[in-house]
Amino acid sequence: MTDMTRWTLPLDRIPDAWFNVVPHLPKPPQPPLHPGTREPVGPDDLAPLFPTALIGQEVSAEPWIDVPGEVLDILRLWRPTPLHRAVRLERALGTPARIYYKDESVSPAGSHKPNTAVPQAFYNAQEGITRLTTETGAGQWGTALAFACAQFDLDLQVYMVRASFDQKPYRRVAMETWGGSVVASPVDDPDHPGSLGAAISDAVRDCAGRSDTHYALGSVLNHVLLHQTVIGLEAKEQLQLAGERLPDVVIASCGGGSNLGGVAFPFVPDPGVRLLAVEPMSCPTLTKGRFDYDFGDTAGLTPLLPMYTLGHDFVPPSIHAGGLRYHGDSPLISALVRDGRMEAVAYPQGRVFDAAVQFATVEGRIAAPECAHAIRATIDEALAAKETGEERVILFNYSGHGFLDLSAYDDHLHGRLPEEQG
Repeated sequence: MTDMTRWTLPLDRIPDAWFNVVPHLPKPPQPPLHPGTREPVGPDDLAPLFPTALIGQEVSAEPWIDVPGEVLDILRLWRPTPLHRAVRLERALGTPARIYYKDESVSPAGSHKPNTAVPQAFYNAQEGITRLTTETGAGQWGTALAFACAQFDLDLQVYMVRASFDQKPYRRVAMETWGGSVVASPVDDPDHPGSLGAAISDAVRDCAGRSDTHYALGSVLNHVLLHQTVIGLEAKEQLQLAGERLPDVVIASCGGGSNLGGVAFPFVPDPGVRLLAVEPMSCPTLTKGRFDYDFGDTAGLTPLLPMYTLGHDFVPPSIHAGGLRYHGDSPLISALVRDGRMEAVAYPQGRVFDAAVQFATVEGRIAAPECAHAIRATIDEALAAKETGEERVILFNYSGHGFLDLSAYDDHLHGRLPEEQG
């Protein structure tokens, strides 16, 4: 092994095609169903919401889908992102495991979300759309889409879950700085803490019937996770650069599934690699939900998706990891869990923040609360390797920094963080 702890790729090594996991699933995914007829949706049903190119990607079974040059030009602002080895964390834990993390916090918006925001804005602009609507939980997605819309001169209306709108004012400021307009959701109930499902309903209602407007989603759908696979593709190449074998386990937090799919999907064809989704105990879709068709939003305006769900009217507690407060999950992620190719674990937020503080202390990085879930699971995997004495190789996705989440750390450090029950 080398003494290096960071591996970067040259600009010309950004993946120029996205990895489609669909051909690698044990069986073809079930189709989304129309909310009115309960029949499989067709392209015409989705045309009021999405551009043709994204509808095609949503249903594609092609193994690779080319990344447009205009998208690559913008991704080069921060990609390829570094791969780090967490040697200080390894030492602090006394583990024989080797811990690597992919640093997606270096993007302009501070998270993995621009990997899909940029292509979504590009394809909409290409089709003549001038305005997008979207929802956002913690604000990471809204921030990323505001950045992307600024690159293609698109107007943006963001519906932000009210609890996060109140907790994270600087996310709103970031969106407004990039030209987005932000309102708290649900718009018709100012006393409601909000949910991603309700915010999706607000955004879809706004989009419906306007020929200049489409809707953009930051997670869950196939095309969104497809765009994120640049993470895992780069990580595979960087692990080879590091002289490392394939990881024993790939870990990421899971709300809707985009950062998890991004890092994990390129490893699905590798049978020896465990894939681990990490979620909050307060919103345990994969660990305690049921696999069923359900609406993606609260009002029942969206197609029904085959996924693990807690019910589309589920309103989770206002935990600080706002990006993980979604009642359902990506159908692709759900299928992998159902079929046994991916595992899932849930943690209470106190243990998550303990891990985040330990990581910040030894590795120097303050993680977003969402990302801290992956850090918690990584530490537990490393400690399990210590128990057995095995040289486990662990890869996790450092999906975003926590500089705009410091109020959550403040609550944790001063004993104000409510502990949810499992």
